[in-house]
Amino acid sequence: MSKYSLTAMGGTFDIIHRGHLTLLSNAFNISKKVIIGLTSDELAAKKGKVTINKYDQRFENLTSVISKEFPNASFEISELHNDFGPAVLEKEVEALIVSDETSNQGNALNELREKKNLPLVQIITIPMFLAKDGIRISTTRIKNSEIDTDGNLLSIDK
Repeated sequence: MSKYSLTAMGGTFDIIHRGHLTLLSNAFNISKKVIIGLTSDELAAKKGKVTINKYDQRFENLTSVISKEFPNASFEISELHNDFGPAVLEKEVEALIVSDETSNQGNALNELREKKNLPLVQIITIPMFLAKDGIRISTTRIKNSEIDTDGNLLSIDK
């Protein structure tokens, strides 16, 4: 039985890797439905991210991975134009799933919700998934050919 009816999480999901799957798995395990904020191209650029895939392709890839890896999951993908998207406005959102890296977002979200007289959400921090070298998996490391999407090392001088 799910602990929450509705949770939220967000990300760019440019190259979907084991870290993303860990976050998604945790979200789907504790919630009946998950709202996933998917960073818009404009917001990604504003945050200094250079994506390989444009929003439409990232949306399609994320939908496909969720359907394959979590076939019974109930989810909705919402385009993020700011840090929080629907998690701020949806009264029914009960929890925010974050990684160690984005855990500070939870407090900022609750401050915004408090200003809007909405109930505060539980902040659920999921530890970062580490690559085989003990350093976190990231899209940047994958793009730099340091690791693959499962965190295996790719360096030529192993």
